[in-house]
Amino acid sequence: MKKLLMLAVLLSSTASAITTQQVITAFQKAGLEASKPTPITRDGYGMAPLVGKGVRFLIPSLGEGSGGRVFDVPNTAQRTKLARYYTSLGEESAMLYSHVFVYKNIVVQINGELSDAKAAKYKSALMKLK
Repeated sequence: MKKLLMLAVLLSSTASAITTQQVITAFQKAGLEASKPTPITRDGYGMAPLVGKGVRFLIPSLGEGSGGRVFDVPNTAQRTKLARYYTSLGEESAMLYSHVFVYKNIVVQINGELSDAKAAKYKSALMKLK
């Protein structure tokens, strides 16, 4: 019985997981810039905690090389740690501010140069995923 219950919990949590590709596609379908998604390597994490699997995407209107990241982090504690890392940078210095959104297993970090109004559109597209 315990094994059956554990399997049901595992299946339900897997069924509700969102992929990084689904997030990128949702942004694009909403008419938002999310170009050239590429997997983030260990070096690409920089000082951020090396958790989950990440994809970097570009927002060309922000300038060359600017954009955001989408992370799939199934572990709640690790997801919180990653989101906290990015928000704490902005608390230390306005120059390091990022828009950070957490939804289900996903953490999205977007360059702080993006306007709050435009960032809200990215958040809305994310939150519509099932």
